[in-house]
This record gives sequence, C-alpha cells and structure tokens, in this order.
Amino acid sequence: MSVDWTGSFNLFLSWLNPDPDLAAIEYEKLRQRLIVIFNNRGCAVSEDLVDETFNRVMRRLPDIIGSYQGIPAPYIYKTAQRVYLDYLAKAWVPIPENLTDLPQKEKDSDEEMIYQCLDQCIKELSPNNRELVLSYYLETRQAKIDHRKEIAESLKIELNAMRIRLYRIRNTLRQCIEQCLQRGLADQLG
Repeated sequence: MSVDWTGSFNLFLSWLNPDPDLAAIEYEKLRQRLIVIFNNRGCAVSEDLVDETFNRVMRRLPDIIGSYQGIPAPYIYKTAQRVYLDYLAKAWVPIPENLTDLPQKEKDSDEEMIYQCLDQCIKELSPNNRELVLSYYLETRQAKIDHRKEIAESLKIELNAMRIRLYRIRNTLRQCIEQCLQRGLADQLG
C-alpha cells in the first residue's frame, strides 16, 4: 500500500492551523517540544521518534479528522507516548545468560539485506540529496543541532524547509528500501 506523504503532510499542517504560515510555526513548536520530551526521557534517537510520531498521526488523520474535536496537540502527545513505549519495548533487550542463546544467522542476514538495500538506494539519490542526507545524520547531541543549522545556512534555506526536504528524501529512501527488500525476498523464494 502506497502512502501519499505529501498529501498527508499538507493535511496534517492544515489540521494544525488553516493558515499555512501559522501551521508551519505550530509544527515547528510541536517538533521542538517533542524532541525535548524524548531527550529528557533519555532517547538516543529523539528526532527519529518525533518523525515516527508525526507519521503515525498522518496515517490516522484521514480517519479521525472529521470526528476529532479540540486542538491537535493532545492527540499528538498521546501518540508520542505510544511511540516512546514502542521504542522502549524495542530498545530493551535482555542479556542472555548463555551466549549460545543469541539468535544467529537469520537476523544477521536480514539486517545485512536491509543495509545493502539502503546502500543501493542512497546511491540512487541525486548527488545533492545524497550529500544532504548523509551529512544530516553525522553528529550527536548539541553538535548535531549546530551542524544541522550550518547545513541549512549553507543551503540558504530555513531549518524547517530543510527538515521537510529531508522528510521527503527519507520517504523516497523508505519506498526504495521496501521495493529492494521485496525483490530480495522474491529472489530468495524463487
């Protein structure tokens, strides 16, 4: 099932506020608040969790927009809480008492296939988009924030516009990786 991310994102912004400029401001405020919340909870991938929160809201939005009453923020915060709980469930892995209890090849080969598809899909990006996405994820913590501001300044665009551009690039990569994995699975079965 293919998702129209541009249409979903535009619907999401219009749900935040009918005025596009105010919607962009509200989006940025929510984004920053959620990053702070996830950071305060010790998440190593706060921005990714914020993106996942917005993605989940955008997927559900067509179903709820007609019946949801009130401001969007509480719904978004509740979704963020679910994303955080999912993150905790995936992040916590018990250490086996015996190292032979560790899962072996199947997981490694699946991860290897994902990385191979990622490498292939990144190579298919335009040189500018490839450089942007690779440099966007270079640093950690405050250095990451400063680095991303520098990237936006070098591109002569607003930080929010750069995030939107990265959002679109990530969706392109996601679709490419899904197709690559499906081809790989078909090759394994056939």
